[in-house]
Amino acid sequence: MDSLKPSVCVLDASTYVGLWILKGLLSRGYTVHAAIRKNVAGETEIVKIIREMKKVEERLVVFTVDVLDYHSITVALKGCCALFCCLDDSDGYGYDDDTTVDLEVRGAINVVEACARTDGMQKIVFNSSLTAAVWRENICTEEVVDERSWSDQEYCRKLKLWYALAKTLTEQAAWALAMDRMLNMVSINAGIVIGPSVAQHNPCSTMSYLKEAAQMYENGVLAFVDVNFLADVHIRAFENQFKSGRYFCFNKIVNTEEESLKLARSLSPLISLPPKYECQGNEVQSERLRNKKLNKLVEGINA
Repeated sequence: MDSLKPSVCVLDASTYVGLWILKGLLSRGYTVHAAIRKNVAGETEIVKIIREMKKVEERLVVFTVDVLDYHSITVALKGCCALFCCLDDSDGYGYDDDTTVDLEVRGAINVVEACARTDGMQKIVFNSSLTAAVWRENICTEEVVDERSWSDQEYCRKLKLWYALAKTLTEQAAWALAMDRMLNMVSINAGIVIGPSVAQHNPCSTMSYLKEAAQMYENGVLAFVDVNFLADVHIRAFENQFKSGRYFCFNKIVNTEEESLKLARSLSPLISLPPKYECQGNEVQSERLRNKKLNKLVEGINA
């Protein structure tokens, strides 16, 4: 049965989430085109992992792409029926101004346009972030924050939330072009990602996500997701042909000091805590995030 499964592409496979989607697809019998973005700083640890996997995985094909080079994307997509798009900071320089935001937006536009011109392309599964939805002034007055919500661009600029701005503008650009080209797309808006070696393999994106984390916590919109669960959600969103639109994806909202400490420890050493630090209170923050759509998609998963 495995030989009957189609070819799919993961771009950028050298991101933390991209690697886990790649592993999940291979374990399910798919042939995977792993599109790795060029990195001027040299090969990352994840790229080295993928190249080692290539030595033993016959169904893994590795491509090097530049998301600003349309042709290199089309080469990687050839023969694929789906794209798992994971644009993130793979160079390790972080998100620090409008320039880095613009580069990610332009990359997303190129990737979606390449999909539109790829014969047999059936679906785009676009990895996005909850930060594309939770940054607005006075969000604390809102009872519900769900898939209809978007972050305010000017508010992000005001607070210099470049990661949130990048995720907001990139996802919006992808949606606009996908609808114009009549492409079937799903976006997965993930909470802060935790998992094995996340501090080593995903430091810049993790810390960029957590900028103004205290405000997210107080507003009831700080949440985390396990990377293995997140990868499974991406694959399920592809396999279910009737699923479309945005999906908020998280395992738990961080709404107590105890939960915030657990999150900090899971991200060590990126976040350091004083030795033997203990909780100072038992206040519970209001939970505003909703993920009812996700619950229907993942019925049967033990999250």
